[in-house]
Amino acid sequence: MKMKKALAALLCLLMLTACGAENDNSSSSKADTTAAQTSVAETSSEDTSSAEETEETPSEAESADDTSSEEKTLAPQQEVGFEGMEAITADKLADGVYHITVDSSSSMFTITDCELTVADGAMTAKLFMKGTGYEWLYLGTEEEAEASAEADRIAYAEEADGTNTFTVPVEALDKEIDCAAYSKRKELWYARTLVFRADSLPTDAYAEGAGGMVKVADAGIEAGTYDIEVTLEGGSGKASVQSPCRIEVKEDGTAEAYIIWSSDKYDYMIVDGEKYEAISTEGGSTFKIPVLGFNYKMPVKADTTAMSTPHEIDYTLYFDLG
Repeated sequence: MKMKKALAALLCLLMLTACGAENDNSSSSKADTTAAQTSVAETSSEDTSSAEETEETPSEAESADDTSSEEKTLAPQQEVGFEGMEAITADKLADGVYHITVDSSSSMFTITDCELTVADGAMTAKLFMKGTGYEWLYLGTEEEAEASAEADRIAYAEEADGTNTFTVPVEALDKEIDCAAYSKRKELWYARTLVFRADSLPTDAYAEGAGGMVKVADAGIEAGTYDIEVTLEGGSGKASVQSPCRIEVKEDGTAEAYIIWSSDKYDYMIVDGEKYEAISTEGGSTFKIPVLGFNYKMPVKADTTAMSTPHEIDYTLYFDLG
């Protein structure tokens, strides 16, 4: 009897010990899980903070290694301008202030707006920047900027809303211009290429008799239907339009053109801020659009669905009076 009681007590003791060990392991596992979750949360918080900081100061993302000022990784470079563009100088434009588009070769150097001022045969541009990460601009190469005196650099100005702007001279529109930007945090110069786009100018920006533009009302063409040679420029250069194209000149001095593209993937065009849907996609996309003038490169946009996502592309159409 005593032997049975002793064995029962021993068995009970062993069971209690096993339960205690299991509870300890469970507590340890929970503690480890909690610690891991905390670590993930902290890491996620750091990543988010870093992303926000990069968004506010875009130049800071351009160097892969903070410890080295000699080695830097540039952001992917983007194409600027378009094939066949010809430089437009100040003497071809009427004096005034115009909001135009500026192409930048770097996504880290984003210009949200540009005020182009034409006066006394010269042009200047006020560039409104997306971020606040740049101290100076220099119109020239990166090497020239590094060797430049501070007096030759263009400092930023802070607008009332906190936006940073740079005011720079513009040699010509539709021309690739070398530019270097100095990062405040990295203390490094980064090469850029800018193109001030003439096709974003309003139609009345050209000086009288300059730019070759002839308004429909001044062309001396009677109302009726005509065939006229048309030349397309812009994009990748792969697309084309049918030439000659048919135009309809109306009694009120306006004209419309039937533009037939080499592809049926264009679903709309934008001319002078107005959107025009395709009227047919048989044998290529066909549009009926206004003719703003002859003998000049009329800016248009065309949206293509041939890519993975729809994409608007800048083009120009030149209606040749001969």
